[in-house]
Amino acid sequence: MLIKEARQPKSPLMSMKYVVVSGGVLSGLGKGVTASSIGVLLKSAGLRVTSIKIDPYLNSDAGTMSPFEHGEVFVLDDGGEADLDLGNYERFLDINLAKDNNLTTGKIYSKVIEAERRGDYLGKTVQVIPHITDAVMEWIEEVASKPADGSQQVPDACIIELGGTVGDIESAPYIEALRQFQFRVGRENVTFVHVSLVPVMGPVGEQKTKPTQHTVKELRGLGISPDILVCRSSAPLNLETREKLAAFCHVSPDAVFSTHDVPNIYHVPLMLQEQGLCDILGLDCESTGLLDEWRKMALHLDTLEQEVRIAMVGKYTGLSDAYLSVIKSLQHAAMAVDRKLVIDWVEASHLEEDWDNAEESASAWNMLKGADGVLVPGGFGDRGIEGKILAANYSRTNNIPYLGICLGLQIATIEFCRNVLGLAGANSTEFDENVEHAAVVFMPEISKTHLGGTMRLGSRPTLWQVDECKIRSLYGNGDSVDERHRHRYEVNPDLIEAIEAAGLKFVGKDETGQRCEIFELDGHPYFVGVQYHPEFKSRPNRPSPPFLGLLQAACNN
Repeated sequence: MLIKEARQPKSPLMSMKYVVVSGGVLSGLGKGVTASSIGVLLKSAGLRVTSIKIDPYLNSDAGTMSPFEHGEVFVLDDGGEADLDLGNYERFLDINLAKDNNLTTGKIYSKVIEAERRGDYLGKTVQVIPHITDAVMEWIEEVASKPADGSQQVPDACIIELGGTVGDIESAPYIEALRQFQFRVGRENVTFVHVSLVPVMGPVGEQKTKPTQHTVKELRGLGISPDILVCRSSAPLNLETREKLAAFCHVSPDAVFSTHDVPNIYHVPLMLQEQGLCDILGLDCESTGLLDEWRKMALHLDTLEQEVRIAMVGKYTGLSDAYLSVIKSLQHAAMAVDRKLVIDWVEASHLEEDWDNAEESASAWNMLKGADGVLVPGGFGDRGIEGKILAANYSRTNNIPYLGICLGLQIATIEFCRNVLGLAGANSTEFDENVEHAAVVFMPEISKTHLGGTMRLGSRPTLWQVDECKIRSLYGNGDSVDERHRHRYEVNPDLIEAIEAAGLKFVGKDETGQRCEIFELDGHPYFVGVQYHPEFKSRPNRPSPPFLGLLQAACNN
Protein backbone atom coordinates (compact mmCIF):
# COMPACT_ATOMS: atom_id res chain seq x y z
CA MET A 1 0.00 0.00 0.00
CA LEU A 2 1.37 3.38 -0.98
CA ILE A 3 -0.50 6.01 0.96
CA LYS A 4 0.72 8.75 -1.34
CA GLU A 5 -1.14 7.14 -4.22
CA ALA A 6 -4.41 7.94 -2.45
CA ARG A 7 -4.08 11.51 -3.61
CA GLN A 8 -5.30 10.54 -7.11
CA PRO A 9 -8.17 8.20 -6.32
CA LYS A 10 -10.37 6.70 -9.00
CA SER A 11 -13.44 7.17 -6.83
CA PRO A 12 -14.33 8.47 -3.34
CA LEU A 13 -14.43 4.90 -2.07
CA MET A 14 -10.95 4.14 -3.33
CA SER A 15 -9.46 7.17 -1.61
CA MET A 16 -9.71 5.62 1.85
CA LYS A 17 -6.69 3.63 2.96
CA TYR A 18 -6.99 0.85 5.53
CA VAL A 19 -4.35 -0.67 7.78
CA VAL A 20 -5.50 -3.97 9.29
CA VAL A 21 -3.57 -5.16 12.36
CA SER A 22 -3.94 -8.80 13.40
CA GLY A 23 -2.12 -10.86 15.99
CA GLY A 24 -0.81 -14.36 16.34
CA VAL A 25 0.71 -16.88 18.77
CA LEU A 26 -0.67 -15.32 21.95
CA SER A 27 -2.50 -12.28 23.25
CA GLY A 28 -0.90 -9.34 25.03
CA LEU A 29 1.79 -8.71 22.41
CA GLY A 30 0.87 -5.07 22.05
CA LYS A 31 -1.35 -4.99 18.96
CA GLY A 32 -3.05 -1.89 20.34
CA VAL A 33 0.21 0.01 20.81
CA THR A 34 1.44 -1.18 17.40
CA ALA A 35 -1.78 -0.03 15.72
CA SER A 36 -1.63 3.30 17.57
CA SER A 37 2.02 3.76 16.62
CA ILE A 38 1.30 3.16 12.94
CA GLY A 39 -1.46 5.74 13.28
CA VAL A 40 1.08 8.23 14.66
CA LEU A 41 3.26 7.69 11.58
CA LEU A 42 0.30 8.22 9.25
CA LYS A 43 -0.61 11.37 11.13
CA SER A 44 2.99 12.58 11.08
CA ALA A 45 2.76 12.46 7.28
CA GLY A 46 -0.17 14.87 7.37
CA LEU A 47 -2.98 12.32 7.04
CA ARG A 48 -6.24 12.43 8.93
CA VAL A 49 -6.57 9.16 10.83
CA THR A 50 -9.34 7.24 12.57
CA SER A 51 -9.41 3.74 14.05
CA ILE A 52 -11.66 0.75 14.69
CA LYS A 53 -11.19 -2.00 17.26
CA ILE A 54 -12.86 -5.34 16.55
CA ASP A 55 -13.57 -7.41 19.65
CA PRO A 56 -14.85 -10.89 18.82
CA TYR A 57 -16.73 -11.44 22.11
CA LEU A 58 -20.53 -11.75 22.23
CA ASN A 59 -20.96 -8.89 24.70
CA SER A 60 -22.46 -5.81 23.10
CA ASP A 61 -19.75 -3.76 24.78
CA ALA A 62 -17.23 -3.92 27.61
CA GLY A 63 -19.55 -2.22 30.12
CA THR A 64 -20.49 -5.26 32.18
CA MET A 65 -17.10 -6.98 32.10
CA SER A 66 -14.95 -7.35 35.19
CA PRO A 67 -11.56 -5.59 35.01
CA PHE A 68 -10.04 -8.97 35.83
CA GLU A 69 -11.49 -10.24 32.54
CA HIS A 70 -10.71 -7.38 30.23
CA GLY A 71 -8.89 -4.55 31.96
CA GLU A 72 -10.48 -1.14 32.32
CA VAL A 73 -13.65 -0.05 30.59
CA PHE A 74 -12.81 2.98 28.48
CA VAL A 75 -15.63 5.52 28.22
CA LEU A 76 -16.11 7.62 25.10
CA ASP A 77 -17.71 11.03 24.58
CA ASP A 78 -20.99 9.54 23.37
CA GLY A 79 -21.24 7.22 26.38
CA GLY A 80 -19.88 4.14 24.67
CA GLU A 81 -18.19 1.67 27.01
CA ALA A 82 -15.32 0.23 25.04
CA ASP A 83 -12.13 -1.78 25.01
CA LEU A 84 -9.10 -0.16 26.61
CA ASP A 85 -7.29 -0.11 23.23
CA LEU A 86 -9.54 2.76 22.17
CA GLY A 87 -7.84 4.71 24.94
CA ASN A 88 -4.48 3.99 23.31
CA TYR A 89 -5.81 5.28 19.99
CA GLU A 90 -7.20 8.47 21.53
CA ARG A 91 -4.04 9.22 23.50
CA PHE A 92 -1.59 8.45 20.68
CA LEU A 93 -3.58 10.08 17.87
CA ASP A 94 -5.25 12.87 19.87
CA ILE A 95 -8.67 11.98 18.46
CA ASN A 96 -12.11 11.42 19.97
CA LEU A 97 -13.78 8.17 18.99
CA ALA A 98 -17.37 6.99 19.35
CA LYS A 99 -19.03 3.76 20.44
CA ASP A 100 -19.26 2.50 16.86
CA ASN A 101 -15.46 2.58 16.63
CA ASN A 102 -15.58 -0.49 18.86
CA LEU A 103 -17.14 -3.31 16.86
CA THR A 104 -18.18 -6.42 18.80
CA THR A 105 -19.82 -9.67 17.80
CA GLY A 106 -22.76 -8.74 20.02
CA LYS A 107 -23.29 -5.53 18.05
CA ILE A 108 -22.98 -7.22 14.65
CA TYR A 109 -25.31 -10.11 15.46
CA SER A 110 -27.87 -7.73 16.99
CA LYS A 111 -27.78 -5.62 13.80
CA VAL A 112 -28.25 -8.66 11.55
CA ILE A 113 -31.04 -10.15 13.68
CA GLU A 114 -32.89 -6.83 13.72
CA ALA A 115 -32.61 -6.65 9.94
CA GLU A 116 -33.93 -10.21 9.64
CA ARG A 117 -36.91 -9.36 11.89
CA ARG A 118 -37.73 -6.39 9.67
CA GLY A 119 -37.71 -8.65 6.63
CA ASP A 120 -34.68 -6.96 5.05
CA TYR A 121 -33.37 -10.26 3.73
CA LEU A 122 -36.54 -11.06 1.78
CA GLY A 123 -37.06 -14.44 3.40
CA LYS A 124 -33.56 -15.77 2.75
CA THR A 125 -31.77 -18.01 5.21
CA VAL A 126 -29.55 -15.71 7.29
CA GLN A 127 -25.99 -17.03 7.50
CA VAL A 128 -22.54 -16.01 8.63
CA ILE A 129 -21.60 -15.71 4.96
CA PRO A 130 -22.76 -13.44 3.44
CA HIS A 131 -24.92 -11.65 6.01
CA ILE A 132 -22.56 -11.37 8.99
CA THR A 133 -19.51 -10.69 6.83
CA ASP A 134 -21.42 -8.11 4.78
CA ALA A 135 -22.55 -6.39 7.98
CA VAL A 136 -18.94 -6.23 9.19
CA MET A 137 -17.73 -4.68 5.93
CA GLU A 138 -20.56 -2.16 5.86
CA TRP A 139 -19.84 -1.23 9.48
CA ILE A 140 -16.15 -0.66 8.74
CA GLU A 141 -16.84 1.52 5.69
CA GLU A 142 -19.42 3.62 7.48
CA VAL A 143 -17.37 4.22 10.64
CA ALA A 144 -14.11 4.81 8.76
CA SER A 145 -15.69 7.77 6.97
CA LYS A 146 -16.62 9.59 10.20
CA PRO A 147 -14.26 12.40 11.30
CA ALA A 148 -12.48 11.82 14.59
CA ASP A 149 -10.06 14.74 14.83
CA GLY A 150 -12.56 17.57 15.13
CA SER A 151 -11.93 18.74 11.56
CA GLN A 152 -15.27 17.52 10.18
CA GLN A 153 -13.30 16.16 7.22
CA VAL A 154 -13.42 12.53 6.12
CA PRO A 155 -10.31 10.65 7.33
CA ASP A 156 -7.63 9.62 4.85
CA ALA A 157 -6.81 6.37 6.61
CA CYS A 158 -8.37 3.98 9.08
CA ILE A 159 -6.47 1.67 11.43
CA ILE A 160 -8.40 -1.56 12.09
CA GLU A 161 -7.27 -3.79 14.94
CA LEU A 162 -8.63 -7.32 15.09
CA GLY A 163 -8.73 -8.48 18.71
CA GLY A 164 -7.75 -11.97 19.77
CA THR A 165 -5.37 -14.16 17.78
CA VAL A 166 -5.55 -15.77 14.37
CA GLY A 167 -7.09 -19.21 14.73
CA ASP A 168 -9.58 -18.27 17.44
CA ILE A 169 -13.02 -19.66 16.56
CA GLU A 170 -14.73 -16.38 17.40
CA SER A 171 -12.39 -14.44 15.10
CA ALA A 172 -13.13 -16.55 12.01
CA PRO A 173 -16.03 -14.42 10.66
CA TYR A 174 -13.91 -11.28 10.90
CA ILE A 175 -10.94 -12.87 9.12
CA GLU A 176 -13.30 -13.85 6.31
CA ALA A 177 -14.90 -10.39 6.24
CA LEU A 178 -11.47 -8.74 6.02
CA ARG A 179 -10.44 -11.18 3.28
CA GLN A 180 -13.44 -10.09 1.26
CA PHE A 181 -12.93 -6.47 2.22
CA GLN A 182 -9.60 -6.22 0.41
CA PHE A 183 -11.39 -6.89 -2.88
CA ARG A 184 -14.35 -4.71 -1.99
CA VAL A 185 -12.19 -1.59 -1.60
CA GLY A 186 -9.23 -2.63 -3.77
CA ARG A 187 -6.21 -4.61 -2.64
CA GLU A 188 -4.01 -1.56 -3.20
CA ASN A 189 -5.99 0.27 -0.52
CA VAL A 190 -5.41 -2.26 2.26
CA THR A 191 -2.23 -3.03 4.14
CA PHE A 192 -2.23 -6.12 6.36
CA VAL A 193 0.06 -5.91 9.39
CA HIS A 194 0.55 -9.04 11.46
CA VAL A 195 1.95 -8.83 14.99
CA SER A 196 3.64 -11.96 16.27
CA LEU A 197 6.11 -13.25 18.82
CA VAL A 198 9.75 -14.10 18.29
CA PRO A 199 10.83 -15.74 21.55
CA VAL A 200 14.44 -16.15 22.62
CA MET A 201 15.40 -19.63 23.73
CA GLY A 202 18.42 -21.27 25.20
CA PRO A 203 21.60 -19.96 26.79
CA VAL A 204 22.87 -18.55 23.48
CA GLY A 205 19.77 -16.38 23.06
CA GLU A 206 18.62 -17.86 19.75
CA GLN A 207 15.64 -16.03 18.20
CA LYS A 208 12.97 -18.57 17.24
CA THR A 209 10.90 -17.92 14.11
CA LYS A 210 8.63 -20.98 14.09
CA PRO A 211 5.74 -19.40 16.08
CA THR A 212 5.54 -16.56 13.58
CA GLN A 213 5.90 -18.92 10.62
CA HIS A 214 2.98 -21.03 11.83
CA THR A 215 0.64 -18.12 12.54
CA VAL A 216 1.38 -16.49 9.17
CA LYS A 217 0.83 -19.84 7.44
CA GLU A 218 -2.58 -20.09 9.12
CA LEU A 219 -3.47 -16.50 8.21
CA ARG A 220 -2.48 -17.04 4.57
CA GLY A 221 -4.50 -20.25 4.54
CA LEU A 222 -7.52 -18.11 5.44
CA GLY A 223 -6.92 -15.87 2.46
CA ILE A 224 -4.98 -12.97 3.97
CA SER A 225 -1.33 -12.48 3.14
CA PRO A 226 0.43 -10.03 5.48
CA ASP A 227 2.28 -7.16 3.86
CA ILE A 228 4.20 -6.28 7.02
CA LEU A 229 5.35 -8.33 10.00
CA VAL A 230 5.83 -6.67 13.37
CA CYS A 231 7.66 -9.05 15.68
CA ARG A 232 7.60 -8.64 19.43
CA SER A 233 10.90 -9.62 20.96
CA SER A 234 13.08 -8.86 23.94
CA ALA A 235 15.92 -7.60 21.71
CA PRO A 236 16.14 -6.26 18.14
CA LEU A 237 15.80 -8.91 15.44
CA ASN A 238 19.10 -9.86 13.87
CA LEU A 239 19.58 -9.96 10.10
CA GLU A 240 19.42 -13.75 9.95
CA THR A 241 16.06 -13.79 11.75
CA ARG A 242 14.62 -11.12 9.46
CA GLU A 243 15.71 -12.97 6.32
CA LYS A 244 14.36 -16.27 7.61
CA LEU A 245 10.98 -14.73 8.47
CA ALA A 246 10.85 -13.05 5.07
CA ALA A 247 11.61 -16.29 3.25
CA PHE A 248 8.99 -18.34 5.06
CA CYS A 249 6.30 -15.68 5.43
CA HIS A 250 6.27 -14.32 1.87
CA VAL A 251 7.30 -10.75 2.68
CA SER A 252 10.30 -8.61 1.87
CA PRO A 253 13.05 -8.52 4.53
CA ASP A 254 12.49 -4.74 4.60
CA ALA A 255 8.89 -5.43 5.72
CA VAL A 256 9.93 -7.36 8.84
CA PHE A 257 9.96 -5.05 11.85
CA SER A 258 11.01 -5.50 15.43
CA THR A 259 9.21 -4.01 18.43
CA HIS A 260 11.66 -4.92 21.13
CA ASP A 261 11.76 -3.77 24.74
CA VAL A 262 12.09 0.00 25.14
CA PRO A 263 12.14 2.32 28.18
CA ASN A 264 8.68 3.74 27.39
CA ILE A 265 5.95 3.18 24.80
CA TYR A 266 6.49 6.55 23.12
CA HIS A 267 9.58 5.00 21.51
CA VAL A 268 7.48 2.52 19.51
CA PRO A 269 6.45 4.86 16.63
CA LEU A 270 10.04 6.11 16.49
CA MET A 271 11.35 2.55 16.45
CA LEU A 272 9.11 1.62 13.50
CA GLN A 273 10.06 4.79 11.63
CA GLU A 274 13.78 4.19 12.15
CA GLN A 275 13.42 0.68 10.72
CA GLY A 276 11.84 2.03 7.54
CA LEU A 277 8.08 1.61 7.99
CA CYS A 278 7.39 5.05 6.51
CA ASP A 279 9.34 4.06 3.40
CA ILE A 280 7.33 0.84 3.06
CA LEU A 281 4.10 2.87 3.29
CA GLY A 282 5.35 5.56 0.94
CA LEU A 283 5.12 8.29 3.55
CA ASP A 284 7.16 11.35 4.43
CA CYS A 285 6.85 11.07 8.18
CA GLU A 286 9.02 14.11 8.82
CA SER A 287 6.74 16.49 6.95
CA THR A 288 4.73 17.78 9.93
CA GLY A 289 7.10 17.94 12.88
CA LEU A 290 4.96 15.50 14.86
CA LEU A 291 7.76 12.94 15.16
CA ASP A 292 10.08 15.60 16.55
CA GLU A 293 7.58 16.14 19.34
CA TRP A 294 7.49 12.40 20.01
CA ARG A 295 11.29 12.20 20.13
CA LYS A 296 11.44 15.02 22.64
CA MET A 297 8.69 13.40 24.72
CA ALA A 298 10.31 9.95 24.73
CA LEU A 299 13.72 11.38 25.61
CA HIS A 300 12.23 13.60 28.30
CA LEU A 301 10.57 10.62 29.96
CA ASP A 302 13.81 8.61 29.77
CA THR A 303 15.86 11.31 31.48
CA LEU A 304 13.58 12.06 34.46
CA GLU A 305 15.33 11.20 37.70
CA GLN A 306 13.72 12.97 40.66
CA GLU A 307 10.84 10.83 41.91
CA VAL A 308 7.32 11.64 42.99
CA ARG A 309 5.40 8.88 44.81
CA ILE A 310 1.66 8.45 44.44
CA ALA A 311 -0.24 5.90 46.52
CA MET A 312 -2.95 4.31 44.38
CA VAL A 313 -5.56 2.93 46.78
CA GLY A 314 -7.84 0.41 45.07
CA LYS A 315 -8.95 -3.20 44.87
CA TYR A 316 -7.45 -4.27 41.53
CA THR A 317 -3.89 -3.49 42.53
CA GLY A 318 -2.62 -6.77 41.10
CA LEU A 319 -3.88 -5.87 37.63
CA SER A 320 -2.58 -2.54 36.40
CA ASP A 321 -4.70 -2.70 33.21
CA ALA A 322 -7.74 -2.16 35.43
CA TYR A 323 -6.48 1.40 35.96
CA LEU A 324 -4.64 1.90 32.66
CA SER A 325 -5.99 5.36 31.82
CA VAL A 326 -5.40 6.54 35.40
CA ILE A 327 -1.78 5.37 35.18
CA LYS A 328 -1.31 7.11 31.83
CA SER A 329 -2.85 10.32 33.21
CA LEU A 330 -0.46 10.26 36.17
CA GLN A 331 2.44 9.75 33.75
CA HIS A 332 1.31 12.68 31.59
CA ALA A 333 1.11 14.93 34.66
CA ALA A 334 4.44 13.70 36.01
CA MET A 335 6.14 14.56 32.70
CA ALA A 336 4.64 18.05 32.91
CA VAL A 337 6.23 18.62 36.34
CA ASP A 338 9.54 16.96 35.36
CA ARG A 339 9.30 14.09 37.81
CA LYS A 340 9.73 10.36 37.50
CA LEU A 341 6.47 8.75 38.56
CA VAL A 342 6.49 5.98 41.15
CA ILE A 343 3.13 4.35 41.90
CA ASP A 344 2.77 2.50 45.19
CA TRP A 345 -0.09 0.06 44.83
CA VAL A 346 -2.04 -0.02 48.08
CA GLU A 347 -4.65 -2.76 48.43
CA ALA A 348 -7.49 -0.90 50.12
CA SER A 349 -8.65 -3.84 52.23
CA HIS A 350 -5.17 -4.10 53.78
CA LEU A 351 -5.69 -0.69 55.40
CA GLU A 352 -8.77 -1.84 57.30
CA GLU A 353 -8.61 -2.39 61.04
CA ASP A 354 -9.88 -5.96 60.85
CA TRP A 355 -7.40 -7.13 58.23
CA ASP A 356 -5.90 -10.25 59.75
CA ASN A 357 -2.45 -10.18 58.10
CA ALA A 358 -0.31 -7.81 60.18
CA GLU A 359 2.56 -7.76 57.67
CA GLU A 360 0.29 -6.80 54.76
CA SER A 361 -1.43 -4.17 56.90
CA ALA A 362 1.87 -2.61 57.98
CA SER A 363 3.13 -2.58 54.39
CA ALA A 364 -0.03 -0.87 53.12
CA TRP A 365 0.09 1.82 55.80
CA ASN A 366 3.81 2.40 55.25
CA MET A 367 3.22 2.97 51.54
CA LEU A 368 0.33 5.33 52.26
CA LYS A 369 2.34 7.34 54.80
CA GLY A 370 5.39 7.44 52.55
CA ALA A 371 3.52 8.82 49.54
CA ASP A 372 3.69 12.39 48.27
CA GLY A 373 0.09 12.17 47.14
CA VAL A 374 -2.89 9.82 47.34
CA LEU A 375 -5.29 8.79 44.59
CA VAL A 376 -8.48 6.76 45.01
CA PRO A 377 -9.79 5.76 41.56
CA GLY A 378 -13.27 4.75 40.48
CA GLY A 379 -14.78 1.35 41.09
CA PHE A 380 -17.80 -0.67 42.18
CA GLY A 381 -18.59 -3.00 45.04
CA ASP A 382 -17.94 -2.86 48.78
CA ARG A 383 -14.58 -4.65 48.99
CA GLY A 384 -11.96 -2.34 50.50
CA ILE A 385 -14.37 0.56 51.00
CA GLU A 386 -13.48 1.12 54.65
CA GLY A 387 -9.80 1.10 53.70
CA LYS A 388 -10.41 3.77 51.07
CA ILE A 389 -12.29 5.85 53.64
CA LEU A 390 -9.30 5.57 55.99
CA ALA A 391 -6.98 6.67 53.16
CA ALA A 392 -9.16 9.73 52.54
CA ASN A 393 -9.18 10.50 56.26
CA TYR A 394 -5.39 10.23 56.47
CA SER A 395 -4.97 12.56 53.49
CA ARG A 396 -7.46 15.12 54.79
CA THR A 397 -6.15 15.27 58.35
CA ASN A 398 -2.46 15.24 57.41
CA ASN A 399 -2.58 17.74 54.53
CA ILE A 400 -1.53 15.10 52.01
CA PRO A 401 -2.54 15.92 48.40
CA TYR A 402 -5.56 13.82 47.47
CA LEU A 403 -7.49 13.15 44.29
CA GLY A 404 -10.68 11.10 44.40
CA ILE A 405 -12.20 9.96 41.10
CA CYS A 406 -15.88 8.93 40.97
CA LEU A 407 -15.99 6.44 43.87
CA GLY A 408 -12.98 8.33 45.27
CA LEU A 409 -15.14 11.47 45.54
CA GLN A 410 -17.95 9.49 47.14
CA ILE A 411 -15.85 7.78 49.82
CA ALA A 412 -14.16 11.09 50.71
CA THR A 413 -17.62 12.61 51.15
CA ILE A 414 -18.62 9.69 53.39
CA GLU A 415 -15.48 10.19 55.46
CA PHE A 416 -16.22 13.90 55.84
CA CYS A 417 -19.80 13.22 56.90
CA ARG A 418 -18.66 10.71 59.52
CA ASN A 419 -15.74 12.59 61.02
CA VAL A 420 -16.54 16.27 60.49
CA LEU A 421 -20.34 16.41 60.49
CA GLY A 422 -20.58 13.73 63.17
CA LEU A 423 -22.95 11.51 61.20
CA ALA A 424 -21.88 8.20 62.70
CA GLY A 425 -22.09 5.28 60.29
CA ALA A 426 -22.66 7.52 57.25
CA ASN A 427 -22.36 5.45 54.10
CA SER A 428 -23.48 4.97 50.52
CA THR A 429 -26.71 3.11 49.79
CA GLU A 430 -24.59 1.07 47.36
CA PHE A 431 -23.02 -0.61 50.37
CA ASP A 432 -25.87 -0.34 52.89
CA GLU A 433 -29.38 0.17 51.52
CA ASN A 434 -30.82 0.88 54.97
CA VAL A 435 -28.10 3.20 56.28
CA GLU A 436 -29.35 5.90 58.64
CA HIS A 437 -27.17 8.65 57.19
CA ALA A 438 -27.01 8.24 53.43
CA ALA A 439 -24.11 10.40 52.22
CA VAL A 440 -24.28 8.87 48.74
CA VAL A 441 -27.51 7.73 47.06
CA PHE A 442 -28.69 5.94 43.93
CA MET A 443 -29.53 8.33 41.14
CA PRO A 444 -33.30 8.35 40.48
CA GLU A 445 -33.05 8.09 36.67
CA ILE A 446 -30.87 4.95 36.67
CA SER A 447 -32.30 1.49 35.95
CA LYS A 448 -32.23 -1.00 38.82
CA THR A 449 -32.88 -4.02 36.60
CA HIS A 450 -30.45 -3.64 33.67
CA LEU A 451 -26.70 -3.10 33.91
CA GLY A 452 -25.34 -2.64 30.40
CA GLY A 453 -25.36 0.96 29.17
CA THR A 454 -27.68 2.17 31.93
CA MET A 455 -25.32 4.32 33.99
CA ARG A 456 -24.85 8.07 33.66
CA LEU A 457 -22.40 7.84 30.78
CA GLY A 458 -20.40 9.99 28.43
CA SER A 459 -19.35 13.61 28.14
CA ARG A 460 -21.45 16.04 30.19
CA PRO A 461 -20.90 19.65 31.24
CA THR A 462 -19.92 20.66 34.77
CA LEU A 463 -20.68 24.29 35.64
CA TRP A 464 -18.44 26.24 37.99
CA GLN A 465 -20.17 27.43 41.16
CA VAL A 466 -17.36 29.69 42.36
CA ASP A 467 -15.17 32.27 40.65
CA GLU A 468 -11.89 31.12 42.15
CA CYS A 469 -10.53 27.80 43.39
CA LYS A 470 -7.49 25.60 42.75
CA ILE A 471 -9.17 23.17 40.39
CA ARG A 472 -10.83 25.90 38.31
CA SER A 473 -7.52 27.67 37.79
CA LEU A 474 -6.08 24.40 36.47
CA TYR A 475 -8.81 24.10 33.86
CA GLY A 476 -8.33 27.69 32.69
CA ASN A 477 -10.90 29.89 31.06
CA GLY A 478 -14.54 28.97 30.65
CA ASP A 479 -17.71 28.72 32.72
CA SER A 480 -17.87 24.94 32.45
CA VAL A 481 -15.86 21.84 31.65
CA ASP A 482 -16.88 18.77 29.66
CA GLU A 483 -15.71 15.45 31.07
CA ARG A 484 -16.76 11.81 30.69
CA HIS A 485 -18.91 10.11 33.31
CA ARG A 486 -19.63 6.55 34.41
CA HIS A 487 -21.62 6.20 37.63
CA ARG A 488 -24.93 5.20 39.24
CA TYR A 489 -24.60 6.96 42.59
CA GLU A 490 -24.27 10.60 43.62
CA VAL A 491 -23.71 12.71 46.72
CA ASN A 492 -26.99 13.04 48.61
CA PRO A 493 -28.42 16.45 47.62
CA ASP A 494 -30.06 16.77 51.07
CA LEU A 495 -26.63 16.93 52.76
CA ILE A 496 -24.90 19.37 50.46
CA GLU A 497 -25.68 22.51 52.47
CA ALA A 498 -24.34 20.99 55.70
CA ILE A 499 -21.23 19.59 53.98
CA GLU A 500 -20.39 22.91 52.36
CA ALA A 501 -20.95 24.82 55.60
CA ALA A 502 -18.27 22.61 57.19
CA GLY A 503 -15.70 23.48 54.52
CA LEU A 504 -15.99 20.86 51.79
CA LYS A 505 -17.17 22.99 48.87
CA PHE A 506 -18.81 21.58 45.77
CA VAL A 507 -17.27 24.00 43.32
CA GLY A 508 -18.68 22.27 40.23
CA LYS A 509 -22.22 20.99 39.65
CA ASP A 510 -24.31 19.77 36.73
CA GLU A 511 -26.73 21.91 34.71
CA THR A 512 -29.45 21.53 37.36
CA GLY A 513 -27.24 22.86 40.13
CA GLN A 514 -28.19 19.81 42.22
CA ARG A 515 -25.77 17.06 41.23
CA CYS A 516 -22.29 17.48 42.69
CA GLU A 517 -19.41 17.05 40.25
CA ILE A 518 -16.30 18.57 41.88
CA PHE A 519 -15.39 19.25 45.51
CA GLU A 520 -12.45 21.07 47.03
CA LEU A 521 -11.57 21.34 50.73
CA ASP A 522 -10.97 24.77 52.19
CA GLY A 523 -7.50 25.30 53.65
CA HIS A 524 -5.99 22.08 52.26
CA PRO A 525 -3.00 22.04 49.86
CA TYR A 526 -4.98 19.88 47.42
CA PHE A 527 -7.98 17.82 48.44
CA VAL A 528 -10.09 17.40 45.30
CA GLY A 529 -12.78 14.96 44.25
CA VAL A 530 -14.42 14.65 40.85
CA GLN A 531 -17.52 12.61 40.04
CA TYR A 532 -16.45 12.19 36.43
CA HIS A 533 -13.44 10.36 34.99
CA PRO A 534 -10.86 12.90 33.83
CA GLU A 535 -8.39 10.15 32.94
CA PHE A 536 -10.25 9.43 29.70
CA LYS A 537 -9.37 12.79 28.15
CA SER A 538 -5.75 13.11 29.27
CA ARG A 539 -3.14 13.36 26.52
CA PRO A 540 0.68 13.06 26.69
CA ASN A 541 1.15 16.72 25.80
CA ARG A 542 -2.05 17.92 27.56
CA PRO A 543 -2.29 16.34 31.01
CA SER A 544 -5.68 16.23 32.68
CA PRO A 545 -6.05 19.24 35.05
CA PRO A 546 -7.10 17.25 38.18
CA PHE A 547 -4.08 14.96 37.75
CA LEU A 548 -1.77 17.89 37.07
CA GLY A 549 -2.99 19.56 40.25
CA LEU A 550 -2.31 16.40 42.26
CA LEU A 551 1.24 16.09 40.90
CA GLN A 552 2.02 19.76 41.42
CA ALA A 553 0.85 19.57 45.02
CA ALA A 554 2.68 16.25 45.56
CA CYS A 555 5.94 17.82 44.37
CA ASN A 556 5.52 20.55 46.97
CA ASN A 557 4.53 18.15 49.74
